[in-house]
Amino acid sequence: MPKSITGSIVIEGQEIQVSNPDKLLWPEAGITKLIYLQKLTELSPYLLPYCRDRLLTTIRYPGGIHGTFFYQKNAPEPLPDYVRTVQHEEIRYIVLNNLPTLLWLGNLAAIEFHPSLHYIGENLPCEWMIDLDPSLEEEPRIMEAAAFVGEVLDSLGIASVPKTSGATGIQIIVPISHGITFDELRLIGHFVARFVTEKRPDLFTIERMKKDREDKIYFDYLQHYAGKTLAAPYTPRARLAASVSTPLLWEEVRQNPSPADYHLLNIGERLARYGDLLSAIPPQPVDVIINHLQRTGAGSGSKP
Repeated sequence: MPKSITGSIVIEGQEIQVSNPDKLLWPEAGITKLIYLQKLTELSPYLLPYCRDRLLTTIRYPGGIHGTFFYQKNAPEPLPDYVRTVQHEEIRYIVLNNLPTLLWLGNLAAIEFHPSLHYIGENLPCEWMIDLDPSLEEEPRIMEAAAFVGEVLDSLGIASVPKTSGATGIQIIVPISHGITFDELRLIGHFVARFVTEKRPDLFTIERMKKDREDKIYFDYLQHYAGKTLAAPYTPRARLAASVSTPLLWEEVRQNPSPADYHLLNIGERLARYGDLLSAIPPQPVDVIINHLQRTGAGSGSKP
């Protein structure tokens, strides 16, 4: 049966229908769909730049975070006029370029936003992203691991921004100049991954098979590639705390926070205080290191 429409809101001249506004999406946090739409509006100046002109995958939870969920790549029908789509490899993707589209997706209980790592029509990375993936559901060493990687990057002359995934992991993001390829980033990624696993074999692994990782943190340099996705900066996550994938200061990382500390109910205050930490760092000279690795062969073996 079709959903019953209980109201609508007008945003940027577009009318967006809202169904079941009192539906609890995060019961433990007390966040209803209406509250969620309000929080998405608050997040939109920060979330939209990292989804704009990329292929979007969302994860929808029509019954809330404890209900059945599904990944959505193909745009559902019917589509409002303000929702742009693009065809890519037999999939009609939604392009998340504006607030009305974001709120329309929010009304469909799209809770997580996972954009492509490249822009539409390109096969070049938008940024360099290292994914640190714990083998344990609760990993008290994840911030220690992130801090160590950040120090290694800093020793190479590369500034970076750590970001909670909003779940259990953490990503480290490095702004780059346009034109660097995914394969080049795999080269430097493998180089850094091998270094940190040699220096801290108690903490890191580059073992792809999860069953062989023991309790170590997987340094995933392979996830950053064309056709793959990672949780966008500032996307909400379907976790009990209604956590948000949040960029951090390195001094915050050294204080060992929990990813659950950053959530929909307090993210607005943080953003008002710090703004977008990712936009504060200019493109980094990763090409210098890549060129050195290519000349010396020090990063060979980075392809799976």
